[in-house]
Amino acid sequence: MQNLFFVTVAAGILSATSLTAKAQPSVNIEQLNAGAKQKSQIFIKGIEINAGTQVHEKNVNTQGTANTEPSNTSAIENCTSLQFKYAQLLNMDVESLTNNLLFEEIEKWWATNYRYGGSTQKGIDCSAYTGVLMNDVYGITMARTARAQYAESERVDKADLKQGDLVFFHTKRGVSHVGLYLGNGYFTHAGSSTGVTISNLDEVYWSKRFISGGRIITETTTE
Repeated sequence: MQNLFFVTVAAGILSATSLTAKAQPSVNIEQLNAGAKQKSQIFIKGIEINAGTQVHEKNVNTQGTANTEPSNTSAIENCTSLQFKYAQLLNMDVESLTNNLLFEEIEKWWATNYRYGGSTQKGIDCSAYTGVLMNDVYGITMARTARAQYAESERVDKADLKQGDLVFFHTKRGVSHVGLYLGNGYFTHAGSSTGVTISNLDEVYWSKRFISGGRIITETTTE
């Protein structure tokens, strides 16, 4: 009888141990799940998370504080395909090309053949081309020849050139070629061998022949 009692007690202990062992994995899983839930609530600085909304990221500087400056993403999204095209040609930020009328005019004349004394899309020379741009884009009437345009403009150093300034060269004797400065060293002109195109002042040919920039000062011109 005493032996039977010991056997019964031993069986009860083994049964309790088995139940505890079976229950332990469940407890561990619940603890892991609880830990995972806690980890998912750790947010990154600069990111706002609201229930039922998308995640919005702020600009964060190196000090970990949010910047308040507006993003220029919307400005880029509003740019035209023409602005993207000329931004690539000029190696400039697309949002910096704000004078759409200028680039529309260049596009209209692009690749027009050079013709000395010409002033139409059948053929145009350098000073007629800059005259058309200055008149149609800026409302300024220019003299007909490169030398006359040089004479009526104020001298500007290469480093101080701004979009809309004229650039003068001596391809022959004296002032014999003119173009319109666009920015980042680039200018548009009607070249005798290329027609209407875009070149850079740092190209060897143009760098050697550059004379000066020219700025037309009017009553509405502001520095």
